[in-house]
Amino acid sequence: MPTYTLVTFGCQMNQHDSERIAEVLGARGYRPIEAVEHADVVLLNTCSVREKAEQKLRSEVGRLALLKRERPSLTLVVAGCMAQQHGERLLRSMPDVDLVLGPDNIPELGGLLAELETGAPPVARTEFDLDAPHFLAARPAAGTPKVSTFVTVMKGCNERCSFCIVPHTRGPERYRPAAQILDEIAELHAAGVREITLLGQTVNSYRDPERSLAQAPDAGLGWVHTARARAAEDESEFAALLHAIAERVPGLVRLRYTSPHPRHLTRSLIRAHAELAVLAKHVHLPVQSGSDRVLRRMIRRYSVAEYRERVDALREAVPGITLSTDVIVGFPGETAEDFAATLELTRAVGYTGLFGFKFSPRPHTPALRLADDVSESDKAARLAELFAVSDAQRREHLATWVGRTATVLVEGPGRPGTLSGRSERNEIVHFPGELALVGQVVPVRIERAFKNSLFGASLLPSPGPRRALPVLDGALG
Repeated sequence: MPTYTLVTFGCQMNQHDSERIAEVLGARGYRPIEAVEHADVVLLNTCSVREKAEQKLRSEVGRLALLKRERPSLTLVVAGCMAQQHGERLLRSMPDVDLVLGPDNIPELGGLLAELETGAPPVARTEFDLDAPHFLAARPAAGTPKVSTFVTVMKGCNERCSFCIVPHTRGPERYRPAAQILDEIAELHAAGVREITLLGQTVNSYRDPERSLAQAPDAGLGWVHTARARAAEDESEFAALLHAIAERVPGLVRLRYTSPHPRHLTRSLIRAHAELAVLAKHVHLPVQSGSDRVLRRMIRRYSVAEYRERVDALREAVPGITLSTDVIVGFPGETAEDFAATLELTRAVGYTGLFGFKFSPRPHTPALRLADDVSESDKAARLAELFAVSDAQRREHLATWVGRTATVLVEGPGRPGTLSGRSERNEIVHFPGELALVGQVVPVRIERAFKNSLFGASLLPSPGPRRALPVLDGALG
């Protein structure tokens, strides 16, 4: 049986793609192994959003090239966003790579590997499925079911943010029929999955291509800080999809989604959060900057006032909901005053999680036309200051949990003797417990708060002592 090793770089979408790659290979008789030096096929599923990810890939390919000189039969595959970005050029610059595979071409992987085994030359397959979009469905895992898994609802992006390469590597927005999404979630839930995370580059821009969804409550309602025409443009059918999931799979424990765009945080989506108990009380809402001037240069299509208005409406509708975000520091033209506005917004919103990045120019993006005029030292200093603020906010938030009870969906074992899971507000919680609790919702009394997680004790009643059976002498008749 041929073997493979799969290495994943990047976001949740890449993780999802890697799971689908594993399923395609499994159907072809391939067996996963961890030891790269013994694998018949090594696949690198790549990210190209940051320059550092590209550098990491080139370093990894260089290391594997040495292994391939010792074992010429080794097949090296580069998949994902960098494969899509470079295509044939990647084969020319990395002659040890045998196959370059774009995200939309994952279903072809088995056949392409079979051709390589018969002596076919290296090939790049990076075609978008624009005419007939194809979505690989997650298959229920054999044996012990996963507690949580991803389900793709759309792919691609129409936003054209000036810093982002995703429209080039993932193509324009394509939406999956709602009926397929509902069937997949129902099948996964029947197999034991307790939590679903809906995936998409701008997940809340979703529209059902088959127009099968009933209109969500409050769809089309506007905002004070957003023109009526803009508010109508921002509306989508994502809230309608959430209502449909809650109705079709009422036993689902928890529903999350990532990553949304702030302009599609509509009245209808906020009402869905207020009315649907299955929705987690946490939203990751990328803001990128707290300066209107920088947001315009980023082509983010919302103002700070619009962002704050929607966040405030969400918090009013769902008291206690937590927010995390993405921020880019050192974008071209960002002044000290612009960065100060970002810190001010970070404090005002009170994010409990923040992913910060230094701006790095990416190919095929409008920001290349802007002078990268923020020094590397200023970028580093601003990022450190941003993290100091966000870390302090997270520690303060976690400290408020001590003495309170969190509702934890147990995802698996943690450190020896403990279990690990997440609360509905996305806090990571550890507590002593038996593996039989994996997949269950457990009330945990929080005893300690750490930098990034909580520790406590289960409030479930203990099973009690086991009653010993009498020992009988002699043979059983």
